[in-house]
This record gives sequence, structure tokens and C-alpha cells, in this order.
Amino acid sequence: MTAAALYVAEPPAQYLVIPPLVVDCSVLSSALFEEESRDVALDRLKGKALHAPYLLEQELVSVALKKQRQGWDAESIALVLANYSSLNMALHPTDIAAQHDLAVRYALSAYHAAYLWLSAELKAPLATFDKKLATAAKTHLANLS
Repeated sequence: MTAAALYVAEPPAQYLVIPPLVVDCSVLSSALFEEESRDVALDRLKGKALHAPYLLEQELVSVALKKQRQGWDAESIALVLANYSSLNMALHPTDIAAQHDLAVRYALSAYHAAYLWLSAELKAPLATFDKKLATAAKTHLANLS
């Protein structure tokens, strides 16, 4: 009897699973608006499937308005917003009751609780420059089953 041959075909690297990362506005705006921490943000985002709650877009518009009031010209703002639109960002609704519970439990803003909820829901890391959110995420995500 002849042993059966095992054949394995693999897809090109771009088709392999890309690890998910929930990214908050602090990290994304740092990258897009070329802030001081831009390189740190870009390094963390590289090679990840990006996820955020729907509220991210409103937060980015708020940052854009702040930048414009600080003297950024309309053309630069438009370019940043176009760069955001070209990202392959998966936006998600949140469970508002669970979001509220997380905000109360960890004394977070509703916005930060949305990112934390999504990170827990996807069982994905959360990238933020906010120390309070990072501390809450470390505790909360470590206790997931």
C-alpha cells in the first residue's frame, strides 16, 4: 500500500489573518494629524485590522475643527479627512447599556467606555494614549473569559 501524499496550498501573505486592533481617537488623530507621537502611533497600527466604534468619526471631526481653529488651513484638514476615509477601518455599533456599565465601573467617559466595550467584545487589544483608559482596559481585558 502506498502512503497518501499530503498537499498543502497556502494563500499569499496578504490573505492571511491580520490581527485586530481597536484604536481610539487619540492614536488615530496622532497619526493623521502628524502629532509628536505620530511615529509611535503608526508603528502600532502597522499590519493590524483596525476597529473602532462609530463615534470615532465624530471625534475626528472635533479634532479637525480644533486644528482649524489653531491655524491649520482648510486644504490640510481636507487632506487629513481624505486620508482617514481611505483607511480600511471597521466601524461598529456599541451596546449602550454595557457601555454605560463600563463607564460607571471604571469612571470613564462614555466615549472611552465605547472603545473599551468594543475591545472586550472583539477580544482585541486596545490602542490609546489615554492613561486612564489604558489602565481600565488592562484590568477589564485581563478578566475576560
